Amino acid sequence: MNDSASLRASPAPADAVLPESGGFLGVVMLDTRFPRPPGDVGHPRTFGVPVRRLVVPGAVPHRVVASAASLLASGLHLRFIEAMQALERDGACALTTSCGFLVLLQRQLQAAVQVPVVSSSLLQLPALLQSQPQVGVLTISAEHLTGEYLLAAGVPPARLGDVAVQGVDAAGEFAGAILGNRVAMDIEQARSDVVAAATALRSRAPGLRTLVLECTNMPPYAQAIREATGLEVRSLLDAPQLVAWAGPA
Repeated sequence: MNDSASLRASPAPADAVLPESGGFLGVVMLDTRFPRPPGDVGHPRTFGVPVRRLVVPGAVPHRVVASAASLLASGLHLRFIEAMQALERDGACALTTSCGFLVLLQRQLQAAVQVPVVSSSLLQLPALLQSQPQVGVLTISAEHLTGEYLLAAGVPPARLGDVAVQGVDAAGEFAGAILGNRVAMDIEQARSDVVAAATALRSRAPGLRTLVLECTNMPPYAQAIREATGLEVRSLLDAPQLVAWAGPA
């Protein structure tokens, strides 16, 4: 691996000091060690507002990016609920997560707290489908992102076929580093993997106007996707509830 094109996980700098009377965005994090470049939900400067992150022990990527049945059977949803409640008690004004697959738990997570919860970028799909005949989704695992997750995001059953899902190469650098929870990642190759997947989706669905990035590790490559495909790109950073609270960065 070329050192100039790789990034190694390292302790992130502390978030900005919170105003004494102000709130913050709470981010419930998977238990990971892979690198998080700027734009990743786990990078301390991504949101441009005060942020506190709380890791859920044992919630490693391959346990969360799994079948719906196994995610619920794991009992991890209880740990995510506890983490959100803890952040709310500490003063979070809004809550989100570091994995789009947690949309499956949206109802349980929102019911457990009083502040807005945005579990996934996929929650933007219903509004997009109201004005577009088809919407694309780029995911870290097309194998696991089944209709059950889209339904949990609020996609009407009759519109499931209008969501074009594309996964990155399962054997590629991006998926391997993140799902394998590696300490190092070749950033240039990861970018290539993500852009290649977006280009493949654009080719098989030429009528697409908008692409939603399921994975919260994909926003660092959003501009490269736009340049390669000409599509509008949406991610968790564009979620209306978060934008409304945070305002311009």
